[in-house]
Amino acid sequence: MAGKKTGSGEEPNYRKAKQRGARRDFEALRDRRMRAAEMFAAGRRQIDVAVELEVTQQTASRWYRQWADGGSDALEGPRRAGRRPRLDDTQIEVIREELLKGPQAHGFATGVWTLGRVAIVIERLTGVTYGPTQTWTILRTRLGWSRQRPARRAVERDEDAIVAWRENEWPRIKK
Repeated sequence: MAGKKTGSGEEPNYRKAKQRGARRDFEALRDRRMRAAEMFAAGRRQIDVAVELEVTQQTASRWYRQWADGGSDALEGPRRAGRRPRLDDTQIEVIREELLKGPQAHGFATGVWTLGRVAIVIERLTGVTYGPTQTWTILRTRLGWSRQRPARRAVERDEDAIVAWRENEWPRIKK
């Protein structure tokens, strides 16, 4: 299908529905269905609802059947899309508090969190097993954390000696 042109001279976008980062506005969709219910209750025809709300006739017909069978409540629709998360908000807060204690508090040798270590802590606390990708999603979306890299600095580093060298020795060497 690559290279196939539409009548307008543009290539069609076959993946338009799966745009990265696009989110559905469930409240706006619900409001539109509730407006349709009001219009049906007022005696408006399905075609009038379809035109005014800019939906297909099939959608207006489906809404009408739902409204006729169950009233406005039948058009409420879902509050969210997709599978429910395996961890609830209270579990996420417990995980946040434990992660803030640091890796060494959980028996790890160094003070650096890795996705594997975080996954182990999540499993210990909740019994839910996650892979690295899902662990990163929890850190990023549910906890609001970002990727960090530790500064590679020697413990013996002497900042005063570095400043003195930069001011005295470096200009002499640079000449």
